[in-house]
Amino acid sequence: MTTFIEKTADATTGGILATGRPRAPRRKPNRSFVHGLVTNKKALAGMALMVFFIAMALLAPLLFPGDPSRITAMSSLEPSPEHWLGTTAKGQDVLALTVHGSRSSLFVGLTVGLASTFIGILVGLASAYFGKFIDEGLSLLTNIFLLLPGLPLLVILAAFLPPGLGTVILVLVVTGWAGSARVLRSQALSIRSKDFVAAAVVSGERAGRIMFREILPNMASIVMGTLLACVIYGIGAQAGLEFLGLGDVSTVSWGNNLFWAGNEGALLTGSWWVFVPSGVCIALVAFALALINYAVDEVTNPRLRKIKTPKTPAITERSAAK
Repeated sequence: MTTFIEKTADATTGGILATGRPRAPRRKPNRSFVHGLVTNKKALAGMALMVFFIAMALLAPLLFPGDPSRITAMSSLEPSPEHWLGTTAKGQDVLALTVHGSRSSLFVGLTVGLASTFIGILVGLASAYFGKFIDEGLSLLTNIFLLLPGLPLLVILAAFLPPGLGTVILVLVVTGWAGSARVLRSQALSIRSKDFVAAAVVSGERAGRIMFREILPNMASIVMGTLLACVIYGIGAQAGLEFLGLGDVSTVSWGNNLFWAGNEGALLTGSWWVFVPSGVCIALVAFALALINYAVDEVTNPRLRKIKTPKTPAITERSAAK
């Protein structure tokens, strides 16, 4: 009588069952957040682009010392070895304006993103934790800012306030915090109903400690996504305001570069090299931050995490003589 012995792969490697049926794919245990981002291709591409632009902003005074707005050549020169991105109608080097413009644009975007997210965290946590009248009052205030048309409010505030970089940041924060507050409040409400929060309340923990030590750490992914979205909003909105002439035209930024390109007729004369570099930089920074934002969601959301099905080893059979 002959018997057949089926060898199966070890259960930890996800092979096949002793019965010969394929083993169901197993989810790998959740790895650390940082490790997930480092191994994510979208995050790596986005971070590489952001490192490039941040390095460009930091090294701008070394690459192009002096005033980038000074006249260095003839007007409206096409790109050449002497001027890689050509010159403006005034004779300014476009590459120098683009490199120096990254300093103001990235600074405003990061400042607006941090400030808007911080206000959104405070409003969202307080509204979700305390509830009742505080929730109703903060929700009413948030809804008012959400219902106000964004662009007209930006134009009105920027037109009546004194020009300057601080004014641009203030206007963008005032008009940009409500959306993040609404998103963070929804997430905080979901966590507020968890058992560990109720246990912290019963044990007599202070409200501030519960909000920032119990609820906020469990909102890390949504806070990160909100921050990146606010940074994108800050950079784009600043460029829009300055393109309309409502910013400080004396500063060098990507938005002001587009403003002067429009005023000097670069579109009419076909001088594409004057306005394309600043526009491409804005688009690339927004694209890089969007990649990182999507990667954060992919790492933290189990539904978006890819599941790798292990390869099934072949079944080996042995026969033994009676």
